[in-house]
Amino acid sequence: MGTDHPLSGVRVLDLTNVLAGPFACHQLAHLGAEVIKVEAVGRGDLARGLGASPDLSAKGMGISFLAQNAGKASMTLNLKAPEGKAVLTDLVKTADVLVENFRPGVMDRLGLGPNVLRGANPRLIYCAISGFGQTGPWADRPAYDQIIQGASGVMAVTGTAAGGPTRVGYPLADTVGGLTAAMAITAALNAPERGCVIDVSMLDAVLATMGWVVSNHLIGGAAPARHGNENPTSAPSGAFQCADGLVNVAANKDEQWVALARHLGRDDLLEAPIYATREDRKANRLRLKAELETVLTTRTAEAWAAELNAIGVPAGAVLRLEDVLAHPQIKDREFLAHFADVPGLDIAIDLARIGAMVDGVRPSVDAPPPALGQDTDSILADLGYGSAQVTELREKGVI
Repeated sequence: MGTDHPLSGVRVLDLTNVLAGPFACHQLAHLGAEVIKVEAVGRGDLARGLGASPDLSAKGMGISFLAQNAGKASMTLNLKAPEGKAVLTDLVKTADVLVENFRPGVMDRLGLGPNVLRGANPRLIYCAISGFGQTGPWADRPAYDQIIQGASGVMAVTGTAAGGPTRVGYPLADTVGGLTAAMAITAALNAPERGCVIDVSMLDAVLATMGWVVSNHLIGGAAPARHGNENPTSAPSGAFQCADGLVNVAANKDEQWVALARHLGRDDLLEAPIYATREDRKANRLRLKAELETVLTTRTAEAWAAELNAIGVPAGAVLRLEDVLAHPQIKDREFLAHFADVPGLDIAIDLARIGAMVDGVRPSVDAPPPALGQDTDSILADLGYGSAQVTELREKGVI
């Protein structure tokens, strides 16, 4: 086992759909876990029909599915059928982790709740991901990413004061929920005595990442507000207009502010009483922004970013996604994985890997996303099911 695959030998049953759960299990797969995706017969993960390409969605390999299911095996199983429940129980006996993101109570109603499955395998780590958690007055509410972004206060602090609340431009709540689940699972795998039930609430997970905003309210009595591209903790710190777009500048320290003003040839600003201290600059941030942009608009964002970083002032151009993915900073660190042969597709695809490197190597799966049910027969064979049993299960619609 290499240090880049520390979860080698761990078996994870992925009963999840769409994003939060599949993303959690995808992180575990990159770290070396064997992930078996248990999907509904004939339909599979709902994400198989989602994404920007209608053609791929029609093939059951939608881009939303491809994004976080590489490296997993896929089997189909009807969990409502008694035979399907029996197969899952047999699988659980061989597993270390089971992850599901059904509405609270669904697995119990199926007779497959954590008490039942941990009865079959006391060492099982059972992780349930839901919008609001397994308890509380909102537990039974359906939840999607946008619902959680609104309920958590994220939208209330995103956007401009004049423009109103705005959602973050990607599924933040799903992704944070998935990362939280993966973190909790890896911790549970390290426990001296394995076996527990993990309850991940996407709402809780998002709130946990809002430490500064939450603490400013709870401790400082500061009402959260929308600040657009301005950093409310310092000035000049935010996005500034250049000749071709925006550059982010974070002159958060006094010495960085001095270096910035002098580099822009605006030493006069250093003598102005209204910019004398951090608090003065914060109070007059928009006026200061306008003064700095009289110079910044004469050059490109990339040019300013290079010059300012060279003198110790943190800066970076605001890039399009396609630009950053093509940049050597990303390409040279092997962030993207290339799959030339994908089951059921006649195109090659590139996918994001995990966001960390271990001993100079980026943990990564080596297999593409699976076609629906492609591994059902081999998984059942490993469990000891004979060909006649498999045929019977298929004829009954259990697999």
